[in-house]
Amino acid sequence: MGPSPKLPVVYVRGYAGNTAGIDKAVTDPFYGFNEGSTHIRVGPDDAPCFYQFESPLLRLHLDEGYQILVDGGQDLYLATHDTIAPDSIWIHRFYDASADTWGTAAREFRLETAAQDLLKLIETLREKSGAPRVHLVAHSMGGLVCRCLIQKVLPDLGLDPADYVGKFFTYGTPHGGISFDVGLGVLERLRDITGINGADIFGPERMYEYLTPKALFDSDGPPRTWDARVMPQDGPFPFPLERVFCLVGTDPTDYEVAHGLSAAAVGPRSDGLVQIDNAYVPGAYQAYVHRSHSGRYGLVNSEEGYQNLRRFLFGDRKAEAALVGARLPQRSDTTWQAEVRLSVRGLQIATHERTSAQWSPIQLQDASASAGTPPDGTADGEACVPLVRTFLNSGLRAGGSGTLRYALHLRVLSLHRHDGLLSFNDHLEQVADFDDILVIDIGTDPAMPAISAGWNSEITGRISDYVPDRRTLVDENPAPGVWVNHVELPAIADPILGKDARIRLTVTPWN
Repeated sequence: MGPSPKLPVVYVRGYAGNTAGIDKAVTDPFYGFNEGSTHIRVGPDDAPCFYQFESPLLRLHLDEGYQILVDGGQDLYLATHDTIAPDSIWIHRFYDASADTWGTAAREFRLETAAQDLLKLIETLREKSGAPRVHLVAHSMGGLVCRCLIQKVLPDLGLDPADYVGKFFTYGTPHGGISFDVGLGVLERLRDITGINGADIFGPERMYEYLTPKALFDSDGPPRTWDARVMPQDGPFPFPLERVFCLVGTDPTDYEVAHGLSAAAVGPRSDGLVQIDNAYVPGAYQAYVHRSHSGRYGLVNSEEGYQNLRRFLFGDRKAEAALVGARLPQRSDTTWQAEVRLSVRGLQIATHERTSAQWSPIQLQDASASAGTPPDGTADGEACVPLVRTFLNSGLRAGGSGTLRYALHLRVLSLHRHDGLLSFNDHLEQVADFDDILVIDIGTDPAMPAISAGWNSEITGRISDYVPDRRTLVDENPAPGVWVNHVELPAIADPILGKDARIRLTVTPWN
């Protein structure tokens, strides 16, 4: 399997606020996509250490050979060149027309207009590069501009968005709008009624307007069951969820330093501006990282964000893991949660983290709660809990090793309640009922990706010295292009998860 052809990358920035904010945004040649960082949350003393991340713009240039084609301005460059390289980066400068620093009358910002202008840019890039589509990479509100294009503008023109957009990656986009914490609903209503600084675009009424094509639009407003996060798969020209990736931030505290009011209003289970439950499209790929909406520890200017972006756009393997067949001890006063952390060999950061300390554990259910068609190797009626879906790139394997290695850290914790409140009588904070790491090696042969897996508790010595057993796991799925195996949990997990619990690994080609 060779690398997929490179497509132009178009970056769409987030909300700038009032005129002063817009004026500040347009002074940046790359609308913030060139912002890096020097802080990373690692260190033996738990203090932030110096770590220089160059910015996603520069890293795509250095790592993937993308060109930054600016000669006095993007519009000028496009107007004076008949052809451009497909492996190039472009900024959708939709705020320029709304700034009052150019000496001309500023146009009021409207999200639908930004989406229409995005289509014009894409059409120009397709024509001059010969590329069939572009990749859209968006931060915050920029993801809503892209969704307006995908869900409304193109379908209203009778055009299939899949013919224009290759992949769609969002950093901290409020796909479900921006909601405030319990008791602050009056702020939401005030925002939506007044539309101050155009912030009503994050409320359900306006979102319904710019996310719904004419063929499905109800003039009475959104139905009671309408969910702004959903990208419909049954309407005109549905955009495949297989092409959408949502990066979710789980750190509200760093955003609060500069934006205390908004962080306090949306609550702790957020990135400081967007609540976790509003930051993804159901059914799309997701990764959770402990980063804030923006700022020193922001999503866009983070190694975590970039590594997810790079592998989603250019990786050649999709790797999935799910917990199947678990039968947790049933007690009316006990609930169960799972924490997962994903590490890829050679990276100094975790590419995905869902933990209770970061407000994002996975809520576990008993087998009796599962429904629908069971996946391969899952018996009818067995629980199936997705743990992670990620992407790997055989060209990036560390140290010239013969395998792609990643590690899935799984912890299962029980929470006890008494009279509706958490009970701490027999509680040991941060101590899990089950805690182990599955180390997975995937071969680089696309025809037969030999896969091995071993639990850390059964590996002797350093993990860096670990050599997988020559006996590879057996592919349980005879269909071509899909590799499936179920890995038994260590025996110590039996009293917690049951003897039938196992991890289902699935590997498929990507791109």
